[in-house]
Amino acid sequence: MKASSPRIFLTGAPRVGKTTVVDELTERLKEAGLRPGGIVTAEVRKNGRRVGFTTTEIDGPAALIAHQNWTDGPRVGRYHVNVSTFEQIALPALDCAAAHADVIVVDEIGRMELFSDAFVSRLEKLLASPHPLVATAQLAPHPLLDDLKAREDIELVTVSETNRDSLAARVASRLIADLACPP
Repeated sequence: MKASSPRIFLTGAPRVGKTTVVDELTERLKEAGLRPGGIVTAEVRKNGRRVGFTTTEIDGPAALIAHQNWTDGPRVGRYHVNVSTFEQIALPALDCAAAHADVIVVDEIGRMELFSDAFVSRLEKLLASPHPLVATAQLAPHPLLDDLKAREDIELVTVSETNRDSLAARVASRLIADLACPP
């Protein structure tokens, strides 16, 4: 792998489709014979309304990490976050991705996830590694995330209603080409 592998942060307004882009990207990479690894965060909906969030290892286990009815844990909006449960899924998934994946996927880097110092440490290690990495990052300011976004090796791509349908294909093509080039 090249030391200059892409580090792409997909950012954009809430609910613009960042996770949808990552889901499609992951499928495109698999179709190309590559192994994506990492985590995906998804909404939990009940009666058409968002009530919580899960974190899932790509092709692995999932866990509910935040819910509006919980009363313990750090609060983000109307949700309380179970940082320990998040770490039980995310940390092994990211370690496995670092050891075995062709492309590391981190969906999402947001306020909920940033409550975990261990996650932040793991993310910094991944960014120092030669692995290509694609992450979704909240648009709203956050001191730690702002520092990550400002790194010279991070390419920020804004997901919008006009580009979200073609973005996964473009990012997949770039990653596939990058991985096909010898170091």
